[in-house]
Amino acid sequence: MKKIELLAPAGNFEKLETAIHYGADAVYLAGKDFSLRNFSGNFTTDELDAAVRLAHQHKVRVYVACNIYSRNEEQDAIAEYLEQLGEISPDALIIADPGIFAQARKLIAHIPIHISTQANTTNYNTALFWKNLGAARIVAARELSLKELSDMAQKAAIEIESFVHGAMCISYSGRCLLSAFMAHRDSNRGLCCHPCRWNYAVVEETRPGQYFPIAEDQRGTYLFNSKDLCMISHIPEMIEAGIASLKIEGRMKGINYVGATVKTYREAIDAYYENPKTYAVKQDWLDELDKINYREYCTGFYFSDSEQIVPNYEEGVYSTKYLFAGKIIGKNADSVAIEVRNKISVGDTIEILRQKGAALREYIRGIRDERGQVIPIAQSGSRIFISIDSDCSINDLIRRVDV
Repeated sequence: MKKIELLAPAGNFEKLETAIHYGADAVYLAGKDFSLRNFSGNFTTDELDAAVRLAHQHKVRVYVACNIYSRNEEQDAIAEYLEQLGEISPDALIIADPGIFAQARKLIAHIPIHISTQANTTNYNTALFWKNLGAARIVAARELSLKELSDMAQKAAIEIESFVHGAMCISYSGRCLLSAFMAHRDSNRGLCCHPCRWNYAVVEETRPGQYFPIAEDQRGTYLFNSKDLCMISHIPEMIEAGIASLKIEGRMKGINYVGATVKTYREAIDAYYENPKTYAVKQDWLDELDKINYREYCTGFYFSDSEQIVPNYEEGVYSTKYLFAGKIIGKNADSVAIEVRNKISVGDTIEILRQKGAALREYIRGIRDERGQVIPIAQSGSRIFISIDSDCSINDLIRRVDV
């Protein structure tokens, strides 16, 4: 049985490096235009070329999203962009628009095409339709159960990619109009302002200015807010359903999120394949995913459990004990160099998120700046040196633990 793929988000070059470092089999990313995450940083054409070369050096596959629904005036620009991608040669393009699909098949037929979740593929006949047109993979609609995904994989005999972790959209397969109506930013063209996460109240028309909570809660209610997907406890079921690729959502999330999720799911997948019969969920994995900011976790639609898909009426869970502090950018015999992202002080307890195994705790006994001067505090944006006893690697992430 071919090992299931772990597919990670890479919203910019640093996130790409992080995903590779922690063990992703493949990454998905996008150029500056024509994808659904225009605010994630993304890549220029030259950066795309460099990203593909870097990933391939580490035997990591690259899938480029070109999954907007395009307009008439964009057709020539998209054709030019597709030809540029053909020269860069990523491992696949992610496409939703049939028109872009047709252009890609004509202009760069050597590049495989994955059908985006935006295309709402919900049954095996639709999967067969795309397969017969030349698609190599279906990124399944999020509304499907594991049983439906298994049937699709068997009856269509095509690769199925499905989300394993991250934010879920309250609308049908992510096709949402709220952002366009409320902020004139079209979510179906990469400009979503996430109005589903806003706090709402009701106003009665004869009482202007009086806001009534929809549910009794001192923080208000989050009417359209979905929970976050987390399938770390169900890796065997996803593998046994015949899914080819497990996708982590989050091109707009930071490297702390990318590192923690990729590392955790990498270890879980590997543990299953090492011995399926003795596989068990480790507490370290659950703890790790609790150290990143998230909304209440759920299993989405996978088990047809209505309790898992009700809106999340609470605010997100924001970790106050674990704060992303920086990453290791160099090592020598007696110290490591850290690029600081949040303040670090002498006396702080930190955790090192290594590539494998539980995070290691260290105590900061001293800090030196780039000139070698001893300092008590390092602020965000600085580069420092600290001495630690634990084994670590360049690109390992550092968290400050507020005990």
